[in-house]
Amino acid sequence: MKEKILFIINPVSGIGKQKTVENCLDKCLDKTRFEPQVAYTEYAHHATEIARNAAQSGINTVVAVGGDGSINDCVRGLIDTDVRLGIIPAGSGNGLARCLHIPLNTEKAIEVINNCKDINMDTVCVNNIPYASIAGVGFDALIAKQFTGSTVRGFQTYLKLVLQDYLNYTPRKYTLLIDGKEVQTEALFISFSNSNQFGYNAVVAPKALVNDGLLDVSIVKKVPLALAPLAVQFLFFRNFDKSPWVKTFEARNVKVLGFEDGLINLDGEAVETADSELEFSVKPSSLNVIIPDEKRSEVFPGEAKIAELIKQIKERL
Repeated sequence: MKEKILFIINPVSGIGKQKTVENCLDKCLDKTRFEPQVAYTEYAHHATEIARNAAQSGINTVVAVGGDGSINDCVRGLIDTDVRLGIIPAGSGNGLARCLHIPLNTEKAIEVINNCKDINMDTVCVNNIPYASIAGVGFDALIAKQFTGSTVRGFQTYLKLVLQDYLNYTPRKYTLLIDGKEVQTEALFISFSNSNQFGYNAVVAPKALVNDGLLDVSIVKKVPLALAPLAVQFLFFRNFDKSPWVKTFEARNVKVLGFEDGLINLDGEAVETADSELEFSVKPSSLNVIIPDEKRSEVFPGEAKIAELIKQIKERL
């Protein structure tokens, strides 16, 4: 019996490549294995409703076609179900797809789905709102809000927004409880990472793993403008945690007390909140996600250790 697979397409996501997806599906999807359906979102967060209904109606795999925001909407409908999540990147930054080594080329991403190698990953909740990749407060959230309102997408727009607001942005003071330990700090922004990057290969949490049961917290100070090029090198050369302007923590639970910003970045989407306290908590192994089989040991390095241990046990039997 063929597996039922649903492709949820955001028609206005990212840079427009989602418009070619149906043609690629006809050309590349393994029709001997899958019985495909396609649904287009019609309003904000419609994908959550579609994914949840799909999980309840016997769909085996839901594929998010879009950017990190579109993927996150699908995630919210699939957490704690047996339905697999596939990803065809069609956004601007494609942070989660890059972290999971999913090809940005549509045809190659479909081949990953054809192979259908899935594994459990963590998700995170902030005040009971789930997300899959990265949340942030401070300058990060401000740029997310402005980027969401931009008519032109892509890295150049993102960079332009950062440059026009950076000089005049005043760092905020924050009080955090990181697994119960109080940390007071001043920061340009603070990220709460399940995956390792914002997108565009800007790796803000190089050590973050999506299946370690931990949240990587990065407290980022404002860098003097003259040293900004050096900070950018740290960000794009995957050693941002070694920057003198960054302090990192690993935790299962983080609270932000006395929160006054009123704005959170959730996987690239700016979310307004009146809450004076934010609580981030990890939900381990709560999502089945399809990734390239040859990259499983890189995305989930613990698997390689387990496989080696099993091999050693077998050799001794």
